[in-house]
Parts: sequence; structure tokens; C-alpha cells
Amino acid sequence: MYTPPHTYNSGANAYAKVGTESAAMSASPHQLITMLFDGAKTAIAMARHHMANKDISAKGLAISKAINIVDNGLKASLDADAAGVAGAQLVADLSAFYAYVTQRLLYANLRNDPALLDEADRLLDSVSSAWREIDPQRPQPLHVPAAPAVARFSAGA
Repeated sequence: MYTPPHTYNSGANAYAKVGTESAAMSASPHQLITMLFDGAKTAIAMARHHMANKDISAKGLAISKAINIVDNGLKASLDADAAGVAGAQLVADLSAFYAYVTQRLLYANLRNDPALLDEADRLLDSVSSAWREIDPQRPQPLHVPAAPAVARFSAGA
């Protein structure tokens, strides 16, 4: 029996959505933030693809998805109360950072400018990589003491 191609896509999308939802339900809070970074970066990559193909509608949807993830996911997850006095400045800085990324994405959409998508992607990548480094479940490298300095002499010296 013939099934139109769009049916394959909707089935694959449903399967991917179930996989994402399952991963989110079993993820730690740290992993959830990592998933948000990954989702935003994927949406930006899709926006870049649609922009290059001049698919304005799909580009707008992809950028809207990235903005939604940044604003309603990453920025909304900031908790000034939990950060306390010591972390209050970090929360304020991250909030301003996410607002700037959102602005870059909006301008990328309005101006159809892939350079602004690239900027937003690089900015998110810098914070994302730092976030991954502080993962409490990430295996830490074993600390191996440095070998003592040994003078090296050539045989003829």
C-alpha cells in the first residue's frame, strides 16, 4: 500500500517527540538544561537551512522555536532565589545574555541575516559548553600527579 511522504514525516516526528519526552521525564535538572541548549541550537541550524533555501515560513517557525526555548526554557529556568546573594549577579548576567540572544534571533528573522543566526549559535555554544563542564554526573578525570622534572642530557654532553 502506498503511503504519501508526508505521512512518513509525521510518523517520524511523533516517534522523535515520544523519545524526547521520555528522555526529558528521566533527565536530571542539569540534563534538562542541556537538552534546552541542544534544542535551541538545532532550531537555529534548521532556521539557517530554511533561510538558505528561501523558505520564509519554515525559517520563521524555526527561529520562533529557538526564541521560545531561550526565553521560556533557559531564561525562565533561572532562579534568583535559589542562587542567593552570591549568585544573584550571575543570574542577572545570564538573564541579560538570554535577552541579547533572543534579540539577535529576532533581528536574524527580520533582516534575513544568517550572520545573526551564527552569532546567536556561537553565544549559546559558549554557555552550553561551560554548562556541560559543570555536569555533576560527568565522570571527572583522574588526577595524576605530574612526573618530577628530570634533567635530560644527551649521551655526548
